[in-house]
Amino acid sequence: MTGLKIAVMGDRESVMGFRALGLDVFPAEKDEAKELFRRLTKEQDTPYAIIYITEALSIHLKAEIAALKDELMPAVILIPNKDGTLNLGMDALNSAVERAVGSSIL
Repeated sequence: MTGLKIAVMGDRESVMGFRALGLDVFPAEKDEAKELFRRLTKEQDTPYAIIYITEALSIHLKAEIAALKDELMPAVILIPNKDGTLNLGMDALNSAVERAVGSSIL
């Protein structure tokens, strides 16, 4: 499949730098995050292979992210925001490794 894209969602200050890397940037606050996330995950013309979401914003998208955990695409990856990490990304990675391997190796 060609034409896959990468999106970054989060507060404006945390995500705008990703635009310089050629990623699609979507500044969002919690009140608009669910609708934006649904739109990005339903994109048909050129789908998103990866959606990076700041950990702070992901707190408001727990159910939506959980619904995609077994899907091949898009991969949802949590990243720290400008204020630092909440360790949610590492916790999610550890959980995925535990499911795959059967025990925590991180």
